[in-house]
Amino acid sequence: MKRFIYPAFFIMLFISGIIITNSFTTVQKPGKDKLPENVKSIVDKSCFGCHNSESTNDDAKEALDFNTFNELRKVRKITKLKEIGETLTEGEMPPKKFLEKFPEKNLTDEERQALITWTKSETDRLIKN
Repeated sequence: MKRFIYPAFFIMLFISGIIITNSFTTVQKPGKDKLPENVKSIVDKSCFGCHNSESTNDDAKEALDFNTFNELRKVRKITKLKEIGETLTEGEMPPKKFLEKFPEKNLTDEERQALITWTKSETDRLIKN
């Protein structure tokens, strides 16, 4: 009888550990808070090429990865949204050196404003929730 109690105990302990660990995880579920279609089309056109997990541009990938953006914790996501808004307001993205090679990736004033508006409204929404 004791032969079966110890393995059962360790299995229950293992499962309890998984349940406890998952209950402390505050990562948002994938698919939640998807980008609005107008924002997604702009990001796909001008941002995603560098800011994704498979990018060869390590600096851009480290600064912002749209593949994992929705998995960020709330505070980190708010911080990233504010950084995106500031970078766009200052006209630093896409970088001038990049635009020399790919001028078609440049943001129009309307696209830039749409992204800035999205970052502000999304930040406000996250703060209120």
